[in-house]
Amino acid sequence: MFMGIAWYWWIATAAAVGILVPLKIRFVKWWSRRQQEKNERQRGKWGDEE
Repeated sequence: MFMGIAWYWWIATAAAVGILVPLKIRFVKWWSRRQQEKNERQRGKWGDEE
């Protein structure tokens, strides 16, 4: 036991982090790409061209 947690909880936590961190990175990249495309489509529609 390390820090009062059984060994199998450490494995479960490491597995969860190993899966969730790459998924979050993918989501953030996808979301920023989506927002950028959305902004490019909006440009010129309402007279806010730069």
